[in-house]
Amino acid sequence: MSQYSRDILSEEEKWRKKMKKRKLKEAKIEAMDVDEEEQGMNEMLERKEEDEIKLKVEILGEQPDKISPIVGYFPSGFDPLKKQHGPPPEIRVFRNTKRTQRLQLVVTPNQSQVDFIGHSHSSEIAAGSQCNYALGVLDKETGILKIVPIASNKIFRLEPKIQGLDESDKGPAKEELTEDKKAHIQRERLLMYETKRAINKDKKKDAIYKKDDPSTQENMEVKLKKIKINKEVLESAGSQNYRNIPFHDVNATTPDSAYPLDKIILNSDWDFLIDVLEYVQSGEGLTQYYPTFVRNRAHKLPSIKDDFEKSKIAGLFSFITHLIKFKDKHSFEGASSAKNHIIPAQIYQRFNSLFAESDSKRLLDEKRNLLISHVLVLTLFADDFKSDMADIAKDLRMTAVELRRHFENLGCKLKREGTALWATLPVPLTFPQIKGKRRNNK
Repeated sequence: MSQYSRDILSEEEKWRKKMKKRKLKEAKIEAMDVDEEEQGMNEMLERKEEDEIKLKVEILGEQPDKISPIVGYFPSGFDPLKKQHGPPPEIRVFRNTKRTQRLQLVVTPNQSQVDFIGHSHSSEIAAGSQCNYALGVLDKETGILKIVPIASNKIFRLEPKIQGLDESDKGPAKEELTEDKKAHIQRERLLMYETKRAINKDKKKDAIYKKDDPSTQENMEVKLKKIKINKEVLESAGSQNYRNIPFHDVNATTPDSAYPLDKIILNSDWDFLIDVLEYVQSGEGLTQYYPTFVRNRAHKLPSIKDDFEKSKIAGLFSFITHLIKFKDKHSFEGASSAKNHIIPAQIYQRFNSLFAESDSKRLLDEKRNLLISHVLVLTLFADDFKSDMADIAKDLRMTAVELRRHFENLGCKLKREGTALWATLPVPLTFPQIKGKRRNNK
């Protein structure tokens, strides 16, 4: 055997001995792990046996002379016990004397002007629940677990209320607070105690509906100075004012130029007409709060491929909604439907100057007719100048006969197809002759 072969066998033998030692070492470690695992399981079972106690369970029912436990939570995450100095929060419970199931929980942190109030008959719990709630209390010394029902089977949502700010509060503190003071306190409460969703919603609302912001007023003054006044147009518009219709061009060759859209909706208005588009983009359907005309057409917006055209039609729907709600707000029959509607400040000021009278809560007939004409012109734009009269007549609280006269006064032609009556806008504009009253000459 050569020296080279002997060297190979020697190296092979060393490798085998090395692998044998490694296997023995791994076997010892595995055996140690098994022993430790068994030992850990035994200790766990022993501790479990030590922790097990025998309990006697008592289930208590509601008692007429005692109030069951009440559980409240803070949706904003506010913790009244965190960094608390001095006495603990004051907790009070009130019960309605006539309706004993109605309870009110009031938590007032130490040295705070904020009350956290939860009701058993309002907020999210008013929707009803199929769950019953109970609270378990364990006494380890006696070995008794008492289970008692939660008061009225409700978990109270504690909402922050500023003392002396809400309408329910009475006393001199409320009278001393001005509107600006109230707004400032509400803003502080929102930032301190409300949820992030509520804070973001308020910031967005504040950005859209600015009223007394000096920077906004300065920008408005600059824009007004840049506007060039065409006296000839004003004079021609004044000569046609008896028809109570928007600015128009009798020599227009296309329907969309007969009533220029930029004379009805200003360029600066479009930034505030985003509510309908946001509803559509979020996948939510429009509520019954919106006019029938808008709800019957909003579903077509997703099919519009051009983003500019989609934003334009959605803005028309928003502007139509604001016009109809402004009309309802200044009339007896529709005031309740417009009670909570918010019109952007810039648009609301223009509506006031165009349609409202300072000494009257109701719209004068000529101003009301002018507003209706604005609505009908926008419906023509939204329907590509072939508009069905049925749903907009319902929104304006008018009969088809009354609305027909308004369309004709705009220069529209009416055509019946089946049961529907359609309004179109031929050009150039031709208006019906206004007939005066006949005099009986004797």
